[in-house]
Amino acid sequence: MRSAFLIMVNIKIVCVGKIKEKFCQDAVAEYKKRLGRYAKISIVELQDEMTPDGASRAEEEQILVREGKRILNALSGNDYVIELAVKGRTFTSEQLSGHLDGLMLGGRSSIAFVIGGSLGTSPEVSKRANESLSFSALTFPHQLMRVILLEQIYRSFRIMKNEPYHK
Repeated sequence: MRSAFLIMVNIKIVCVGKIKEKFCQDAVAEYKKRLGRYAKISIVELQDEMTPDGASRAEEEQILVREGKRILNALSGNDYVIELAVKGRTFTSEQLSGHLDGLMLGGRSSIAFVIGGSLGTSPEVSKRANESLSFSALTFPHQLMRVILLEQIYRSFRIMKNEPYHK
């Protein structure tokens, strides 16, 4: 596979909420360390909104708007934005690796992944995104999704470099 390793790509993960569980914090730190040899990794944690039990659809929409504004403010104009969404495009690990490699070969030096809060992302964030990516039709806690995303990005770089990885 041809690879875009001539330039160091910036990978930004913009996510709503902070990781509270130590095991997730440890996993994020480990994957950030591993990824350091392939890319510059930054994680932007944004404040999440509390969704009251029994919130109306209007209240949920307002929460999405507030979180969406924070997400949009964390993105720069040159970011290629990949929103994580249940209804997004699915890939195998090999396909995701090839896709990311193709983005880099095409001159994308800044790729931002967006992980929304418990309600997802606002329509404004979806409009800003260049594409949507789904890891599953299942719903995952957003803290755990950050670990899964980092692991798949790491796996993608290992595949690009023809380095061993677990199948």
